[in-house]
Amino acid sequence: MLSQMRKGQKGFTLIELLIVVAIIGILAAIAIPNLLTAMQRSKQKRSMADIRSIATAWEAYAVDNNRYTAAGYTTLVNVSHGTLSGKLSPAYIKNLPNNDGWGVGYNFSTDTAGQQYMIVSYGKNGTADTGSSGATTDFNCDIVYENGSFTVYPEGKQN
Repeated sequence: MLSQMRKGQKGFTLIELLIVVAIIGILAAIAIPNLLTAMQRSKQKRSMADIRSIATAWEAYAVDNNRYTAAGYTTLVNVSHGTLSGKLSPAYIKNLPNNDGWGVGYNFSTDTAGQQYMIVSYGKNGTADTGSSGATTDFNCDIVYENGSFTVYPEGKQN
């Protein structure tokens, strides 16, 4: 009886296998771009959260010291991560984030009087972009936080 069942069984036909492979391919074609977009969006959101944390610590430091940096700056300057970390860690922030979601270092700067500040993430491409302001839909856009608010930031469907 058992040997008769084996002779009567048939496997999957080539058409059935091709249909299953095509369905899997279609599902993958839909899912992979959405996954990649979600990963980029999460890097943006992580960078924005880090920038908010840095800004909160920098502002707390400024309240205590009446300026955003040490005295002596005479022009608009970039502030190194080490200098800023030395002033903010561990009193205002436990660990000052060094890199954004894409692994590129943040750019910190302040004005001549130490009364304004700016924190920049260069985005996915890691290079400074010029000319953009407000909301943008480009993963390569800079994320800029100045004096308490984002002036360039990702929003909406990303390209």
